[in-house]
Amino acid sequence: MPFPDFIMSFPPIDVPFSEDVVQTRAIRSDHGLCVFFTFLQDMELPPHSHGAQWGTVVEGEIEFTIGGETRIYRPGDSYSIPADVVHGAMIKAGTRVIDVFSEPDRYPIKTA
Repeated sequence: MPFPDFIMSFPPIDVPFSEDVVQTRAIRSDHGLCVFFTFLQDMELPPHSHGAQWGTVVEGEIEFTIGGETRIYRPGDSYSIPADVVHGAMIKAGTRVIDVFSEPDRYPIKTA
């Protein structure tokens, strides 16, 4: 089930992946960034680090490696990634997640 229309009316963010691979919609505040991700194709997220991140899987499956520990996350599972901890993932097509980043400018909001 896709995210509701009102969420899909939020602006997308500028990520280093094409829109035929991942679709994004976001809400930004001065305190953080909330992003609704829909992965349209299988993808590998290379290891990287940044400020703190919390997320939950709405649909699909992610194999996340966080700080050297690998675990599979499915619908209803949440993850918390502390600031500066290296993490990467294998994400299956059809996966939808909601991620909240501690950095409001983690990804820029796309403008028309």
